[in-house]
Order: sequence, then structure tokens, then C-alpha cells
Amino acid sequence: MKFNKIQSEIYERIEKLNNINSKVSFDDEIKIEIPTIFEKEVLSIAKALIPWRKGPFRINNTLIDSEWRSFIKFNLLKPHLNLKDKIVADVGCNNGYYMFRALEFSPKKIVGFDPSIHTFLQFKFINKLINSNIIYEILGVDELSSYKQKFDVIFCLGVLYHRSDPIKTLKNLKNSLNLNAEVILDTLYLEGDDEIALFPANSYAKMSNVYFIPTIKCLKNWCKRANFKEFEILATNKTTLDEQRKTEWINSQSLDDFLDFKNDLTIEGYPPLRRVYVRLKA
Repeated sequence: MKFNKIQSEIYERIEKLNNINSKVSFDDEIKIEIPTIFEKEVLSIAKALIPWRKGPFRINNTLIDSEWRSFIKFNLLKPHLNLKDKIVADVGCNNGYYMFRALEFSPKKIVGFDPSIHTFLQFKFINKLINSNIIYEILGVDELSSYKQKFDVIFCLGVLYHRSDPIKTLKNLKNSLNLNAEVILDTLYLEGDDEIALFPANSYAKMSNVYFIPTIKCLKNWCKRANFKEFEILATNKTTLDEQRKTEWINSQSLDDFLDFKNDLTIEGYPPLRRVYVRLKA
């Protein structure tokens, strides 16, 4: 791991958080109760780790009000999950919110993949208080298929549209599965019945790293080309300010700045953010 000076200092502070007997509850807010003697240092580290994109987390009476109210997505997927005794991966896991929520299903093992040092430090911080056995690998989806472990369930949430070669990404996911395993996929989609994808010229909702946004029929074709046997739509929805918004814990722009609400378009004039949730069977 290559930390810059500030990251190294934060990491050292996290490592010193020992012998904290915390109480944890995994609900929409992941609630962590710690002795007040540790509270000042813990909250100072939390603020040093801004921006917080995924969450929320509550430490004693302080709410880490993340940009995304991630429980909305998790609760949508929850009725479709069967993770008991399964080996689970979360690709693009960010700070681990979904992995922490998955603990309630009693999986055999959870491994998160994300190349971001910043989100790794957030995970390290929260997990220091929770003390789970979740593994966090600072790796991306390209390293997944050569990883030492195969998986029964892979979460790939909000990743595919950031990849310039979506079929290669889907193949990497497929090649990382055990027999009869599955991928829970969430991605942006384009409304319509044609087998096409939108390719933004420069950015989409101010995201310059968005490449292909397919219709659902196009997405299904991609998954077929990647050799998945089954394609099951679990849900679709439109991203709203109830789910993603600016808070004091991100200190930057958010969805409100990315959309043209008057015309129901992105700020660039593209169709607004809609998501499809799919179960793919190997």
C-alpha cells in the first residue's frame, strides 16, 4: 500500500484505536456505541476521512451522514439475497457499508475489492470499531479473475458504467464465480426497446468516467456475450435526492448539481439517472 503523508498519519491513528469495547447494530444506520473516553479521537478521525460517499454510520450521537443513503439500495436487494454460508465478494465496495450489512446473513466469508486508498481507510476505521473478519483488497475488477478465491455471490453495484469495456468486466465477474454462483449487478440503464447504449461525449451527470449506458435489452445481450446463463431483473428505479444528496460529510457537489430538474435531464441534456438491478447466474 502506498500512502501519502496525510493518509499515513490517519492510518497510524486508526491503528492506535485499541481495546474499544463497542456495541454495534446493523440497521439502515450502522450504529456503533463506544465509551465516551474514545469519542473525541474517533470523531476527529471520522472528520479527517471526509468525503463519506456511502453510509450512513452513527457513532454514539454523531451521524456520519454520507452522500448516499445506501440503505435504500440495500433494502431493495435484501429480499433477493441468499448469503448464508456463502463466499461473498463486493466489487467496488467503497467503505464497506454493504459488506457490513451483509454480515446479518451469516456468510462464510466476505471480501471487498476497491483500489481507493481513501475508502480503504474509511473501512479500516469503521472495522476497527466493529471488529469483523471482512477482508478488504485494494484491487480493482481487472484483478478479480486472477484472485486466489472464487465466489458464490459477487456484488457489483455501480461499477459497470465506469468501465470502458463492459463485456470484459462482465467476463471477469463470470470467471470469478464458483459453479452455480451468481452476480448481483446494479448499473445505469437507458429507457427504450432498442438494443443500444448511450456513450456520453464528455461526461454524464458531471461524471467524466461514465462510458456506456445500455438499454436493458442491450445489457442482457452483454451478459449473454459474457456467457451468463440467466438474466433476472430484480428492480428498476430512478435516482432521486432522497437517495443521493449533498451533506456536510462530503463537502462537494452532489446530485442536485448534476441534473436539470426543469427538463428531467442531466445537466448535459442526457436522460436522467435510472438504475436496473439484475441477478446473473453462472
